[in-house]
Amino acid sequence: MPRPLSHFLKSAILGKTVYWQLLAATMMTGTFGYTQQMRIISVVLFLVASLFADSVAGLKWAPPTGWKTEGARPMRAATYTIPPAAGDTASGECAVYFFGAGQGGSVLENLDRWKGQLVAPGGKPTEAKVTRGTIHGLPLTTMDASGDYTGMGGPTASSKSVQKNYRLLGAIIEGPGGNVFIKCTGPAKTIAASRAAFEQLLNSFDKEK
Repeated sequence: MPRPLSHFLKSAILGKTVYWQLLAATMMTGTFGYTQQMRIISVVLFLVASLFADSVAGLKWAPPTGWKTEGARPMRAATYTIPPAAGDTASGECAVYFFGAGQGGSVLENLDRWKGQLVAPGGKPTEAKVTRGTIHGLPLTTMDASGDYTGMGGPTASSKSVQKNYRLLGAIIEGPGGNVFIKCTGPAKTIAASRAAFEQLLNSFDKEK
């Protein structure tokens, strides 16, 4: 016997206004047939996906599947934990920063800052691959660099720890409300395994309608 519509909706979007609205509609119009239930569930799941999209500075995006959304943090629009690759014990992290229109420094200043957080063997400056392009009509600059990472805890950290053999994938999207900065860091193996997910994240950025 098919489960009632309320069972699927409650498990999918418990606590969301959409659930209560559709449940009320069900109660007023009687029990839906199975085919009708499936059609409604398909629509609801689409709406739920849009509810989980993040936005700031006139831009919206959706985190990749498998990345865990963390709680609010100072100066960050979003923070995601990247699951460790096989053999790694530490997770990666991807942070989305927005400091306000015209704030946070220029694109070049941030690229230099990120590069300066990584040190190559022997204490030499690390090499960074920088590319420029567009995504959905928005100017995009990306950076890829590896080395020993000294930026743990961010600029407000009281002491700096060094994480060996890390990789940083960074991106700056010039949005209608200001620059948005995306910075993913973690063990080199974990970040390499998440490169496709990082590209997926960037491709999801678009202007809010």
